[in-house]
Amino acid sequence: MLLEICVFNTATAVAAEHAGADRIELCENYANGGTTPSYGYLKTVREKISIPVFPMIRPRGGDYFHTADEIEIIRKDILLCKELGFEGVVFGLLNQDGSIDKENTARLVEAAYPLDVTFHRAFDRCLNPLEALETIIQCGCTRILTSGQHPKVTDGLALVKSLVEQANDRIIIMPGSGLNSSNVKSIIDTAGVSEVHTSARIRVPSSTQYRNPLMPEDFDIDFVDADEIKKIKSIINGQ
Repeated sequence: MLLEICVFNTATAVAAEHAGADRIELCENYANGGTTPSYGYLKTVREKISIPVFPMIRPRGGDYFHTADEIEIIRKDILLCKELGFEGVVFGLLNQDGSIDKENTARLVEAAYPLDVTFHRAFDRCLNPLEALETIIQCGCTRILTSGQHPKVTDGLALVKSLVEQANDRIIIMPGSGLNSSNVKSIIDTAGVSEVHTSARIRVPSSTQYRNPLMPEDFDIDFVDADEIKKIKSIINGQ
């Protein structure tokens, strides 16, 4: 059983590895659901982290339909991740009608080879998830990250289970979003998955002493709850 932790800065990646994470999904920009990390961020994490790291490849927030220029940005970022020695990448593309962008997904999977490819939660916005599953398998992706087309995976477990059954070991179905130490065992038992995903996210106060009173801002920083990661690891190791 594998535990992937989604992180949004270098310090969190280091803390997640020390707490027992098996793999890191490396993102920037939590407020927009995760975007591509900068070159400096990528290179620093690659130097500091020894467990597998899968960078998010998403050039902007918003929807999951991408223009030709954006697809080219994604392709170049994938090639950069290969050059920097990452083990996998994470992306997801939809057409305007909610179907999987099969042509570009297959082309980008080919560009990423031999890296693993996770199709991210764009899947949870697609029109027909069972049909989309077959398309993503045909494109050559390694896994799908999904909450079962609900904001929280606990509400989408029926679909996650159906996806696992239909996939029949042709692709990994990895549940995430709202997964924690209090529900991970029931999620695993219900859906029959072999990998799980969470951010174990907490907010820590900024150490900045001066705040301009005319500029009210949230300076708190995203971090990871190391104890929560350890709890989840303890639970899943008992599976």
